[in-house]
Amino acid sequence: MRQPPWTPDLRARLDALLDQHRWALHDCLNRLTEDEARASLVPSRTTLLGLVKHATYVERFYFDHAITGRTLKELGVASTPTRSFVLTRQDTIESVRAAHRAACVESRRNVAALGLDAVVTGRKVRSVWAIYLQMLSELAQHCGHADILREQILSRRRAASAG
Repeated sequence: MRQPPWTPDLRARLDALLDQHRWALHDCLNRLTEDEARASLVPSRTTLLGLVKHATYVERFYFDHAITGRTLKELGVASTPTRSFVLTRQDTIESVRAAHRAACVESRRNVAALGLDAVVTGRKVRSVWAIYLQMLSELAQHCGHADILREQILSRRRAASAG
């Protein structure tokens, strides 16, 4: 059941915001071709498909590595944030989305029993609330990037079909 947008329960609100941003990134790939999802429109490696792949890295980094201490290699993600944007031939919209959804499920599982004030020591000592805020910051930034890239892609598509 979807949480109401405003609630006195801080944990419920944070979970709802995380899910809202997670789904916004997931859905930025809706109705795009594989080529459009991989379109390079800025000098960096940032593409829509790369953003969703990076979001998977961020989920694994903060909601697994930082909590459990498992290594990034054990988690099956890139060794650095920059490398997490690199796409392989095997990366498709569906495969990247599936990995992202799986990471989100695991994230929820890893924090389910932890209170916001709980302190975790997986990577370094930090509170669960600090991890939540870091994730929200990361996801909000990347949702903004995705909005702009998607707008550029759809604009190109309209121009191509009109011309």
